Amino acid sequence: MTLALLAAAADSPLRHFSLLAERDEVMLVTLGFLLLAAAVLRGAPAHRGRVRSAFGLFAFSLLLLGSAAASAWGGFPRVSMGLENAGLIVGGIAIVNLISLFFFDVALPVVRLHSPRILRDLVVALGYLGIFIWMMSRGGVSLSGIVTTSAVITAVIGFSLQDTLGNVMGGLALQMEKSINTGDWIQVGATQGQVKDIGWRHTAIETRNWDTLIIPNSVLMKGEVTVLGRRTHLPLQHRMWVYFSVDYRVPPTDVIQAVETALRAEPIPGVAADPPPNCITWEYKESYMNYAVRYWLTDLLRDDPTNSAVRVRIYFALKRAGIPLSIPAHTLFVNEESTERLGRHQEKEIQRRVSALRHVELFHTMTEEELRMLADRTLYAPFTCGEAMTRQGAEAHWLYIITKGAGDVLIADSEGVRRHVASLQSGDFFGEMGMMTGSVRSATVLATEDTECFRLDKDAFRDILNRRPEIAEHISHVLARRRVELEAVRDNLDAQARSRRLAPAQQDILSRITKLFGLRGGAARAGN
Repeated sequence: MTLALLAAAADSPLRHFSLLAERDEVMLVTLGFLLLAAAVLRGAPAHRGRVRSAFGLFAFSLLLLGSAAASAWGGFPRVSMGLENAGLIVGGIAIVNLISLFFFDVALPVVRLHSPRILRDLVVALGYLGIFIWMMSRGGVSLSGIVTTSAVITAVIGFSLQDTLGNVMGGLALQMEKSINTGDWIQVGATQGQVKDIGWRHTAIETRNWDTLIIPNSVLMKGEVTVLGRRTHLPLQHRMWVYFSVDYRVPPTDVIQAVETALRAEPIPGVAADPPPNCITWEYKESYMNYAVRYWLTDLLRDDPTNSAVRVRIYFALKRAGIPLSIPAHTLFVNEESTERLGRHQEKEIQRRVSALRHVELFHTMTEEELRMLADRTLYAPFTCGEAMTRQGAEAHWLYIITKGAGDVLIADSEGVRRHVASLQSGDFFGEMGMMTGSVRSATVLATEDTECFRLDKDAFRDILNRRPEIAEHISHVLARRRVELEAVRDNLDAQARSRRLAPAQQDILSRITKLFGLRGGAARAGN
């Protein structure tokens, strides 16, 4: 409507003034501009600054038109014409800018449509071009001449700037098709990065090294581009690979079970729970087998730190299972080892384990010989921070003694919500109830730092308990007290309630130990 009013100025009966310069038309156009500005401010308040700029241009155009009218009345027609043309151009620019704001930021969002930035710029540029052609026509230049000249100029420009135009059209196509969007992670050749901006000529990609890669849009249109992790209506996840090698002497099933159990037991930051991480055999080598862990990365910026966390889990899982990582077959180790030196080393390790066992309340009634028998049966079991050393509800096979590190005892309710009930430090033990009575784990113990443990199975106790069944009574007292303490935290029991539960719990535990280990004599009589 406004451009029509501006175009009508060429046919005005006033020789030196356009129709827009007349008071009534100025008021009408100004009123329309103010209403449009109010609609934009209401529908898109975030663009208040751009509305203010358009309003300033429009006010300046009114000033120029007023100056043109004053110059005409003062007898300066050439000055008046120049000011009028300038005012019309500035006003047209202000109106085009405001209309683009209304159309792209108010009208289109109402119908849930979002246009690419390049399309907005193209429409505004066409609006400016329309103003220019109209002003040329208004000045007496033939439209047919403008079209002919424009065609020739376009051909020359298109031939000389074909690469630039290819980039422009490529950028327009990228944003119209939405094949690549701002924020996407993409891979071009060997380079990965996040799309930060899609401009007229190029697309800016920020790599993980905080470098910005500038790629011409025509290259993206012609070459192969991988959009990482994008799936329709599904979370952003990208599959990653971590490789390791193990000697052929270890069965692949043992390796896969140890690694998958460790990776799935507790969540790892940046690793998707669904699908879960998995371990596969990858390839046969000369003296070892290659394995691969596949997991799905949720934070594509943190690929290397997440890979590192997965490798740490793998290392500790294999160490705990007694599975060494492979070494090259041609490596030769030469070590002068005498029987005497080997014996001293073994004796030192046994003494270290006996010392750890002696501080465990469960074994206070055992003799030095019995402690050495247990020490000889203990196994080394390391855990990394964040791993579950035992899990609530799992079948119990081991008793653990912490020699270094710490852990938290957690109990989950019927809805799966975990609650912290205790903390464990070096010298504490856990898992004794399940191993001694055959019951499932009553709590989850989570390593809060890298932790080293000794672990014992029930076979290590069998010979000692059969030789001295009375030890079972002392163990049952310790286990009963620990069970009641755990129940007191879980059920908020007072001292009197704990005291009432202690004796029945001790009798129940002693009966289970007697049955599980097949004891006779002292332990059986103590339970009666």
